[in-house]
Amino acid sequence: MSAANTSEKPTACLALADGTIFYGIGFGARGETIAELCFNTAMTGYQEIMTDPSYAGQVVTFTFPHIGNTGVTPEDDETSDPVACGMVVKWDPTEPSNWRATDELGAWLEKRGRIGIGGLDTRRLARSIRQQGAPHVALAHDPDGNFDIEALVAKARGFSGLVGLDLAKEVTCAQSYQWDEMRWAWPDGFKKRAGKGHKVVAVDFGAKRNILRCLASAGCDVTVLPATATAEEVLSHNPAGVFLSNGPGDPEATGAYAVPMIKGILETELPVFGICLGHQMLALALGAKTIKMNHGHHGANHPVKDKDTNKVEITSMNHGFAVDAQTLPEGVKETHVSLFDGSNCGIAIEDRPVFSVQYHPEASPGPQDSYYLFERFVQAIEDRAS
Repeated sequence: MSAANTSEKPTACLALADGTIFYGIGFGARGETIAELCFNTAMTGYQEIMTDPSYAGQVVTFTFPHIGNTGVTPEDDETSDPVACGMVVKWDPTEPSNWRATDELGAWLEKRGRIGIGGLDTRRLARSIRQQGAPHVALAHDPDGNFDIEALVAKARGFSGLVGLDLAKEVTCAQSYQWDEMRWAWPDGFKKRAGKGHKVVAVDFGAKRNILRCLASAGCDVTVLPATATAEEVLSHNPAGVFLSNGPGDPEATGAYAVPMIKGILETELPVFGICLGHQMLALALGAKTIKMNHGHHGANHPVKDKDTNKVEITSMNHGFAVDAQTLPEGVKETHVSLFDGSNCGIAIEDRPVFSVQYHPEASPGPQDSYYLFERFVQAIEDRAS
C-alpha cells in the first residue's frame, strides 16, 4: 500500500488487481473507472495523448511530472473528447502558463467525465508495469475520501482486459466525411488545403486528427470511412490510395471485419499505407499474427531502425499489441525494428506500394523524424498514375 506524499486527506484511489493501493489527490471528474494501466514517457502532449482514440480502455500514468502546466486548447484535441479512461500524475496540475491555453486541465477533464489522480510515485508505477506487465485497475475520485477498497480491488480483478476486445467500433466515425484541414503552422494555425489533390480513402479505426492533417498537407483529398467499411464501399470512392488508421483494442478482434476488407483492397494495385492498428490489420490480412505485449510502447522517444537505410528515427509510439515478425509470409519484408526490444515496427510487400509502420509519424505529440512516410505514400500514388 502506498500513500501520496501530502498532508491532505486522500480524495482519489488507484486499486490494482493484485491488491496494491495508491492514494492521492483527485482532480477532474468524480466517480470510478475500470481499465488497463499503462505508462507514457512523453515530456509534452498530455492533451493529445488523452484524446488519442488508441488509449480507449486504458488509464495513462505520465512519468513526466509537469502535467497540466500548459493548460489545454481545442486546437490540440486529437478527437472531440478524451478517450483514455483516466490519468495518473506525480504532481497536482498547476495553473497553466501558455498563451494558447483556453482552460486548465482539471476543469477540462471534469467537463468530459475523465478522472485524474495526483501525488503518486509514477516512477514506481512505471517500474512495476515494466516488470509485471500492464495491470488491471480501478480508479476512483471522491472529494469526501470514502472508498470501498475491497469493492475496487474486486472490480479491477473482474476487468476482462483488452485481449479479444474490439474497441475500434466504439471510437470510429458514425458516417463518412471529408477532411481538408492541414497541419498547424505559424502564424495562421490550421488552414484548409486548396486545389485538386489525390483521392485517398482513410479507414477510421480510431484516427487521430493530426494524421488526417498530414495526409492533407501531403496533397491528399481525404474521405474518411468507418472501421466497418467493406472493400466495395472503399473502392466505390475510386481512390488513388487507401490509408489504414491507428486505433485501440485487440487487432485480431477488429480483424474479424477489417481483414476481409483489406484483402479486397490488396487484390487491386492501389497504394496502401497503415499506421499502428492499421499496420497490425495489414499484417493480419497478409497472413501474419499479432501478440499482446508485456507493457507495450507508449512515449515520444522510441528509437526505430530503418532496415533498408540503417537510419535511426526517434518516434512516437502507443501500442500494447505487436506484429510477430516471425510469422510474416514470403514476399513481405520487415522494414523497421524497435531498438528498445527488437519488436516489429514496419512491414512492406516486396515490389508493391503497400507498407505500414507501428509508430506514429504524425508526431502529435512527438518528434518529426518520420513525416517522410506520408510523402512516400503520395509518391507511390503519383508513380502509379504516371
